Amino acid sequence: MTTNLEPWPQAGPTTPRALAATAVPEGCVAWSGDKLEAWARTRPPLWVPARARPLHLLAVVPGGLVIGFWLANFAEVPAALAVLVPLQLVWTLVRPEVVRFSAPLLTLLLAWEGKTHDVPTLLGLIALTFTWAAAEIRLSKGRLQRQWALAAAAGATALVPDGAGPVRRGRFLTGFGLVLALLGAGLLALTSGRDALTDRDAVTLVGWFVVGWGFTSLLSGRLGRRRAAALRGAPVPVLRVLVRDGADGDTEVFAADDVEALRPLFTVATEEWYDDGDDESDESEGADESEGAEERVGREARDELLDAIEDADDDDEQPGALREAVLYGPPHDGAEIVIVSAAERLDAPEEPDGPQGPPDLRKPDERDGADAAGGRSPAEPVVASSSGPVRPLTERAVRRRAAAERAGEKRHAVDEELRAEAATRSLERLREDPQPVRRWRAGGADWTTALLTVVVVASVGLYPDGTARYLVGGPVGLVGVLTLPQLLAWRITADRAGLWLSGWRRARHIGWDDLRTVRCAGAVLTVDSYEESFTSWSVRSERWRRPERRLRLVHPYERTAAEITAMWQEPALRPAGKHEGRGAPLWPLGLVLAVAWAAALVLVP
Repeated sequence: MTTNLEPWPQAGPTTPRALAATAVPEGCVAWSGDKLEAWARTRPPLWVPARARPLHLLAVVPGGLVIGFWLANFAEVPAALAVLVPLQLVWTLVRPEVVRFSAPLLTLLLAWEGKTHDVPTLLGLIALTFTWAAAEIRLSKGRLQRQWALAAAAGATALVPDGAGPVRRGRFLTGFGLVLALLGAGLLALTSGRDALTDRDAVTLVGWFVVGWGFTSLLSGRLGRRRAAALRGAPVPVLRVLVRDGADGDTEVFAADDVEALRPLFTVATEEWYDDGDDESDESEGADESEGAEERVGREARDELLDAIEDADDDDEQPGALREAVLYGPPHDGAEIVIVSAAERLDAPEEPDGPQGPPDLRKPDERDGADAAGGRSPAEPVVASSSGPVRPLTERAVRRRAAAERAGEKRHAVDEELRAEAATRSLERLREDPQPVRRWRAGGADWTTALLTVVVVASVGLYPDGTARYLVGGPVGLVGVLTLPQLLAWRITADRAGLWLSGWRRARHIGWDDLRTVRCAGAVLTVDSYEESFTSWSVRSERWRRPERRLRLVHPYERTAAEITAMWQEPALRPAGKHEGRGAPLWPLGLVLAVAWAAALVLVP
């Protein structure tokens, strides 16, 4: 199969963040050119299923379960054998190593139990042949990718940095697999010996499927942990590449000469290791230092605001900055690697003496460019270990990601334009219409969200009959009781002293000098304080991004965040009056809703 590596026009030229020379192992070569093309040509053909994410299985497995139910109920196949059909689908997508053994076994069972000229038997043999061939091709291509990656490294090896930390890979999968295996075993034990149970075959099949998925998760955790530990046992091949944080949260890896980030090679989920003990010691040492309160507050305000700028739109995340990096371990389908990359942001400058000015609201790219022009040194390298397997991208996947990124950039540009318009209008409104006290409260967006919540809670909680209604309706109603009062009656009041925010027991107060965060991230309005006793205040409503962009509408949360931020940054815009009342607490409304829901559970037929 030939692979076209011609880039698709997508982004303009960029300058990757430089990795410190001391972080590059001796002899480490750049991964590009013919050796990279040879690695890319080893990708499986398009008809071979790519390595799927565990959550994506939820959209595929139900089809396999339906076939298993049909075999158990109509073809009189034992549930313990019929369950191998959906499990075979799971193994094909996430664990091709198992298919190498399960496919021959299933073929023998089907040939033994089925009829030669039976259509279901023929279809089953065809499906098993397909999964067997796909698994073998994926495994063979993975071995070739590993060989080409070793050849590209040209013998350069290095030990994984200590910053990678201990092996934590596979902990979650192991625990999750144990829980699933125990749940499935319990379900099988519950159904055994109960001949009067309706749909016993279906329940038994589900029990065996949960057990099989649990052992699959255990195997995945074991394999991931063993491969991650092998990286730390001896020097491993190293390659120089470019990386960035993808819009979906995974790390995207590019060729060393792909400075425009046009063609990602593969993605991998990564995580950094933090030593909690060191953090605690650092905090204790920091407490003993004579650092001024104003400097602490200024530094924390800047760091928090930078994080808020990066997460300003959770519904439409943008890829991160392109950075130089070093790969530890040969990348191939299903591999575990360690990435040492340049930091996404430069080190913070020293705080000036005296009071701090307003937070830096420039865009991250503009801010970083100015910092680089000022001669600031790069930040310390970031060491991240893979928390999931390497997933090579096919040509089709790259085209799809490129199209999605271009569409995301357009949406992000429109959102930024609308947000800037909202900020300008907020400034004009505050200057033209000064008021002694300003208030923001729940509106149409919140009431619409509350109505949708009531419909969902009522349809789910009132559907069962008998005892099941109380078992299901109780927890579902509790969720509604805890969320609806904030949606229906939230309120923020600003006066000369600060902000008053509605709460369950009483209104909560934040002084202007203690204000830490005011932002609208996606559909969530968040306000936070530097006070240790203050927990973050937030409210969430539904958003319909497409109509907002098409009609150029600004969400009420965006206007609220813009107005409060303007008053926070410019004290002259703050209200001159004092808020006398403290506002009604939310718990009475929650109590009324709880009584109404209890009555509905009892009285609704």
